[in-house]
Amino acid sequence: MPLAKIEVRRSRPAEEVTALMEAVYLSMREALKLPEGDRQIRYIEHRPEHFWVAPGKSENYTLVEVLMFPGRSIEAKRTLYQGIAQRFGALGIAPIDVMVVLTEPPMDSWGPRGVPASDSTPTI
Repeated sequence: MPLAKIEVRRSRPAEEVTALMEAVYLSMREALKLPEGDRQIRYIEHRPEHFWVAPGKSENYTLVEVLMFPGRSIEAKRTLYQGIAQRFGALGIAPIDVMVVLTEPPMDSWGPRGVPASDSTPTI
């Protein structure tokens, strides 16, 4: 049940937004072995003046943040980073404009169904 957020610096047509969300979903399924349909992804557009980035980045700069249960291997994380960058590349976003950040809060910091995840065995 990872939670993903895609943040961008420009407006895109609906079909491009869907393609970006699908790219993240497919990359998470591949790397994290998620069950089909586990889609908790948000897409947020910012005006460029409200989303500063480092020099050398373009209007296509895209930040992907994934919150997930701790414990995934570095290999799974590499697969996730590479999958997102490759799929975004196919959509016209250069690797220099892709940043993926993973956050792994401890199980007691998750509250699915109103109880700490540490109180039960996670499904993913």
